[in-house]
Amino acid sequence: MIGIRTISWWKILAIVLVLYSIIGGFLIDVPKLPILHETIRNTYFHVTLWFAMMILMAISMVYSIKTLSNPLSKNDEIAAETANIGLFFGILGLVTGMIWAQFTWGAFWVNDVKTNGTAITLLIYFAYLVLRGSIEDSEKKARISAVYNIFAFVMLILFLGILPRVNDSLHPGNGGNPAFGNYDMDNTMRMVFYPSIIGYLLLGLWLVDNRIRLRKINEQLEAEE
Repeated sequence: MIGIRTISWWKILAIVLVLYSIIGGFLIDVPKLPILHETIRNTYFHVTLWFAMMILMAISMVYSIKTLSNPLSKNDEIAAETANIGLFFGILGLVTGMIWAQFTWGAFWVNDVKTNGTAITLLIYFAYLVLRGSIEDSEKKARISAVYNIFAFVMLILFLGILPRVNDSLHPGNGGNPAFGNYDMDNTMRMVFYPSIIGYLLLGLWLVDNRIRLRKINEQLEAEE
């Protein structure tokens, strides 16, 4: 039975904002632009998922730094689970981006610096999960994983934030292209866009919280055996 304490106010807010972004994303009017047309609605999903992913990965990196300075199991757990959910959001962002690319660029995958950087970044974080699974000693796992996770976040910034801005890229806001907010997002879209970022971020934190609780339950069950 779900108790009152289980459903916190921020979890309710997460549900409300995500539902609002989905309903508003499909129903609220958007600018009628050439090439993009109705696909601009993917801004509410593809872009906001990536914003949430990057924030979650930043939180993961911060807790990895905390793990190195204060090797508590709680710090390592938060670092690991935020990276897990961040990677999940990254995959969702990649899939929604591929669908968008098919309609606007004519192919699910194009040879673009940001697209390729996205694939490399996700592979780096997949390697982080493999690394954690290959080390049995908990203290050693926490230390090595923390160092690698900091490296992974630096690579994320490099491949998704820096390289696309100094090289030619099809993505808005990169390679000399103006960002969405500069030429085709109106105030109506912003009313959905920013709440969507907050909603997906809160949803991600909720999933992190659930995974940490599940981890503790499994540890208790193993201790009782």
